[in-house]
Amino acid sequence: MTTTLAPVPLAKAYRLLNYGPTVLVSAAHAEQRSVMAAAWAMAVDFEPCKVAVVLDKQTWTRQLLEAEGSFVLNVPCAAQVDLVQTVGNTSGWNVDKFDAYDIESLDGERISAPRIAGCVAWLECRLLPEARNQQRYDLFLGEVVAAQADTRVFRDGHWDFSGQDGLRTLHHVAGGHFLVIGDGIQGKMLEPRA
Repeated sequence: MTTTLAPVPLAKAYRLLNYGPTVLVSAAHAEQRSVMAAAWAMAVDFEPCKVAVVLDKQTWTRQLLEAEGSFVLNVPCAAQVDLVQTVGNTSGWNVDKFDAYDIESLDGERISAPRIAGCVAWLECRLLPEARNQQRYDLFLGEVVAAQADTRVFRDGHWDFSGQDGLRTLHHVAGGHFLVIGDGIQGKMLEPRA
């Protein structure tokens, strides 16, 4: 898998999220780690790339993220749907999900949080503390400090899932039901009416 892993220029990192995939949020602090699923994550700025993600107060991943000040947004694929469903519906308060579910991880390039192996993109983020937003709205902002993607589906700054059905990204609907990203089409500019 690592032979298809390539860095993504930070100026293009927003493209890894701007189409709305479900993400796995991973965090680590004081030799503890956790991962959870999040459907509400998005890019909010271009350069430097910033992201937003909603994390409930009751999650262990959020506690680690706040303590360490960093996190990873991992973009999972269709082949990982069971993993996404599982880590999104189990608590990390009493169990290390990585050990319990045999989750393979990769070291982060710039932060201590692990990247989830098998995903198609990773955004390593430094927390931009906004106490009011975090407490009142469970909304967390991060600046992307490193980004990587699987070159089988993300090349030259664009997603292309043709012939890679198992690597298509997930989009959560509700109750464990997901959609996968479809085929791309190219738009063109319309001519103005004369």
